[in-house]
Amino acid sequence: MTPEELVGQATNGSLVILLLAAFIIISIFLGVRIVPQSEKHVVERFGRLRAVLGPGINFIVPFLDKVRHKISILERQLPNASQDAITKDNVLVQVETSVFYRILEPEKTVYRIRDVDAAIATTVAGIVRAGIGEMDLDEVQSNRQELISQIKQQVADAVDDWGIEVTRAEILDVNLDQATRDAMLQQLNAERARRAQVTEAEGERKSVELNADAELYAAQRAAEARRVQADAEAYATEVVAKAIRENGIEAAQYQVALKQVEALIKVGEGAGKQTVLLPANVLDAFGDAFNMLKGSK
Repeated sequence: MTPEELVGQATNGSLVILLLAAFIIISIFLGVRIVPQSEKHVVERFGRLRAVLGPGINFIVPFLDKVRHKISILERQLPNASQDAITKDNVLVQVETSVFYRILEPEKTVYRIRDVDAAIATTVAGIVRAGIGEMDLDEVQSNRQELISQIKQQVADAVDDWGIEVTRAEILDVNLDQATRDAMLQQLNAERARRAQVTEAEGERKSVELNADAELYAAQRAAEARRVQADAEAYATEVVAKAIRENGIEAAQYQVALKQVEALIKVGEGAGKQTVLLPANVLDAFGDAFNMLKGSK
């Protein structure tokens, strides 16, 4: 074999080795897939779903398997959307909503829906209109949290076949047209006036009740005082009667004389200068009282 042939064979052998090495390197490059923590990769083989690669190092068959879709599994927020809705009592409102979601099963999302954001937005709009249509305006304003929970649950059920999880659904605002606002303001002012009248009437009624209670208490106290006075007079009468029964007419005369003396003393204690007219038999009254007192001793 000539030197030229030997050189040609060596060259061909080196070329084969280089090609083989390049094939191995390319195969390793194509067969090893490193997936970030925030993504999932959908792998196809001959146009059909082969596997879903999770975060970390994954291996596929080079030249046969191909990564067709790289799907982020981070939570996403739909753009704030506004839609008109009519309440149960025929009031037109404009509802502003916001929805957060994330993809759990990329193979469903890729092969079952084309535009995820648009599909979710349309679903939310329909559910919001249906939910508000079952509620009066006052219920929409006061039970917003209940409406949010209802929307979130219904949206979650609707998008479950798409491999999507709805994490949050919010109603940011409920706007009314100017005519409805004016009507509500008039109603609010009328309600405030009514409450003020009711409060004033309640105050007057309470005042009347308190005055009546005070008069009743005063009457009760006066009646009690009269009863006590009557009891005292009855007791005094009973004492005099008992004294008469036990001591005869002298005890009665003694009591009369004693009362006369007490009356004269009270008249003499009056303020200022005054003239006191005494009955002719006043001295006899003093004498009778003194004699009876001595007799009693």
